[in-house]
Amino acid sequence: MEKQEIEQKIEKLEKVMTLPDFWSDKEKAQEIIKEIQNLKNELEGIGKYDKGDAVMTIFSGAGGDDSEDFSAMLLKMYFKYFKNKGWGYSILHQNQNDHGGYRNITIEIVGNFLSSLGPYGILKNESGVHRLVRISPFNANQKRHTSFSMVEVIPKFDKNNVDEIEIDEKDLKVELSRSSGPGGQNVNKRETAVRIVHLPTNLSASAEGERSQAQNKEKAISILKGKIFKALEDKRIEKQENMYISKTTEVTWGNQIRSYVLHPYKMIKDHRTGVETSNIEKVLEDGELDKFIEAEREL
Repeated sequence: MEKQEIEQKIEKLEKVMTLPDFWSDKEKAQEIIKEIQNLKNELEGIGKYDKGDAVMTIFSGAGGDDSEDFSAMLLKMYFKYFKNKGWGYSILHQNQNDHGGYRNITIEIVGNFLSSLGPYGILKNESGVHRLVRISPFNANQKRHTSFSMVEVIPKFDKNNVDEIEIDEKDLKVELSRSSGPGGQNVNKRETAVRIVHLPTNLSASAEGERSQAQNKEKAISILKGKIFKALEDKRIEKQENMYISKTTEVTWGNQIRSYVLHPYKMIKDHRTGVETSNIEKVLEDGELDKFIEAEREL
C-alpha cells in the first residue's frame, strides 16, 4: 500500500471514530482502533512484530576455529549490547567447540518495553554475513586470516501469536538427541533436545534449553515459525523493491554486511550504510552498536 493510500485510510477511519454511535459496538470499535495503529506503524516503517521480542542465531562459516572464535566474539558483543539496553536473554541451543568458539548458538532476547521498538524491530537488520580480518591466533605463522559468521534474527513467537503462522505437522521432520545444556541428571539419559526440519522449505530449528522433550519441541516450532515468517518477509520485500536481498545464507566473501578489520589497520565498517569507526574496542568489547543499527533503520 502506498503512503498516500495509508494516510487516506487512517483519515477515513479517524472520521468514523468521531461518529456519535462509535462505541455502540465496543468490539468493532476496538478493531478500528487497532487497525488505525497498525496503519500508523506501517506508515512509520514499523513491522507487525517489530515491537516484540527476538530470537538470534549465529552460525560460523568456512574457516574452522577462526570462524567459530569470531562467532564467540560476536556473541560477546551482542550480550554487552543487550545488557546496555536492559534486555534479558537465554540460550536455547548451542554447539560449542573445545576452544570456546561456537559452530552455532541460538539466543532468545526479551525486551523491557521502554522503547517503541522491541528487540526484533531493533535487531532485525543485523541479519546477514559478518566478516573478520585479523592475525589468526590459531596460526603458528601469524598469518592474516579472514573469517565469516552469519547472524540471523527472527521474531519470537509465543502463545499470543504462535497461531498466526500455520504449519502442517506432516511437513515436519522431528529429530531427537541428548541435550548438552542444562536439565539436571536426565541430560545424559534422555533425548530431550529437539531439532525440527520444515520439509517444504528445508528450514530447521533446534531447542535444548527446556527440561522436557515436549517443551523443547514447542520452543523449536515457535523458532521455526519465526524463520518461516522471515523467509516470507524477505521474499515480499524483494518482490516489492525488485532488488536482491543481501541477507543471504551463503556465508562467504562478497556477501558481508559488515567488516571488522583488526589487521593491518583497525576499522569496523557497515557496507550498507558506509558507517564506520576505528574504535573497535567500543564495538566488540562494549557493545556500542547503536550508530550502526540506527543508520541501517534509516535506509
